[in-house]
Amino acid sequence: MEITFRLAELADVETIVRFHVALNEFDGTLADPARARAGLELLMNHDEWGGVWLICADEKPVGYIALTWGFSLEFGGRDAFVDELYIAEGYRGQGFGRQTLAFAESECRARGIGALHLEVDRNNTNAQTVYERVGFEKRDGYFLMSKRMG
Repeated sequence: MEITFRLAELADVETIVRFHVALNEFDGTLADPARARAGLELLMNHDEWGGVWLICADEKPVGYIALTWGFSLEFGGRDAFVDELYIAEGYRGQGFGRQTLAFAESECRARGIGALHLEVDRNNTNAQTVYERVGFEKRDGYFLMSKRMG
């Protein structure tokens, strides 16, 4: 099975929203498809903010990764965040995650980005193991905190 990555287009929004809803169900959170759709359309129209790629198995979309660009004094310049990463259930445990993260790293390096961040549920030890195997490190003592504006 060939794994490829394709930059998502506006025609792919509904497919990605379905994946987004499935990701939230997997995480035990409630998705807001309208908010996700609006965010996807904004991101896809502003490549300076990041991008969304479909993860394909033999050209069939089986997931997606959303990367956003940022800047960090601590990391000495441009950084990026894996905003969302989803792989459909039947394709997990087959190397898709590892290859997707390698793809994300190559996209970051091509843009001069010096650090790639992600967040993972504390209870999702399978994902943590994958992330650690490809070089992500836990930052003990740090917690991601968020506040919605508006």
